[in-house]
Amino acid sequence: MTKTNPGRFFEDYRMGQVIRHAVPRTVSGGERALYHALYPARHALASSDEFARACGLKAAPLDDLIAFHVVFGKTVPDISLNAVANLGYAEGRWLRPVWPGDTIRSESEVIGLKQNSNGKTGVVWVRTRGLNQSGEAVMEYVRWVMVRKRDPEAPAPETVVPKLAEVVDAAGLVIPEGLNFSKYDFELAGESHRWGDYAIGERIDHVDGVTIEEAEHMLATRLWQNTAKVHFDATNREDGKRLIYGGHVISMARALSFNGLANAQMVAALNAGAHANPCFSGDTVRAWSEVLDKAETAAPGVGAIRLRLVATKGDSGAFVLKGEDGKYAPEVLLDLDCWALMPV
Repeated sequence: MTKTNPGRFFEDYRMGQVIRHAVPRTVSGGERALYHALYPARHALASSDEFARACGLKAAPLDDLIAFHVVFGKTVPDISLNAVANLGYAEGRWLRPVWPGDTIRSESEVIGLKQNSNGKTGVVWVRTRGLNQSGEAVMEYVRWVMVRKRDPEAPAPETVVPKLAEVVDAAGLVIPEGLNFSKYDFELAGESHRWGDYAIGERIDHVDGVTIEEAEHMLATRLWQNTAKVHFDATNREDGKRLIYGGHVISMARALSFNGLANAQMVAALNAGAHANPCFSGDTVRAWSEVLDKAETAAPGVGAIRLRLVATKGDSGAFVLKGEDGKYAPEVLLDLDCWALMPV
């Protein structure tokens, strides 16, 4: 009897199935230090306890994307070990901050199944929640992946495609308890631009670029305990290249967005996302953002801003997203739609 785990294949999933993912992880300040070494992350709220206390929090929470990576990484052995592609995200919300010392685990519910016409693969939709040591949800999101079948002759399941919200309603954003930007220090934050200075439709070139390195990518992906073979095993792809983890590109783009969006201090929701083209070692990642919407919140001095964050491996200032055929331009790596919290 084999004791190794080959991962789940498409025919192993059932509607309503709940998967409790293995290996809870206690996070520490080490995650923050390594995250800030891997990416040019400089948002003040996640960098300084004193800045965070002045904004009504007990200390600096870990960067929001650390929470995402830890929660996501737990799901890989069960959801995407045999995936062909990670197709998209929806209905993502950060529900409470993650602090050093918290222990994070993940669980996913299968909410959709659809076999592809080739009979060799199918799409699986899951709703994943990250939970802390008290059983409180710290974040949730839906993602869908194309997964290989073990046996192409296995019967197709009943097709269920979940109806998902195109955008998280601003009224449903969770503002961390105590967050208060009414005495916000713009000088220490690094920029003077506040919520009212941004206009819907405005585009921001974040100017800077970072060349992706093989070793840094693999270090980051191991940090999140992401076990997907395509990120580590160069023999797993016909071209002999390791595919850069999409979350690595997300964090790089978010960090680069500091130049122009330094006061978008917390990511509150993930409305949609697409890894438009593969990223490989040697690519230089740049980023630009477009303001899609704005909303007020009940928290003092806190506004919400909806952003399209685009990562490219070309000239970010070109603001090119899709061609005339409606397909993503070949230089576009990431198209992410999210809500962030910013001082008004």
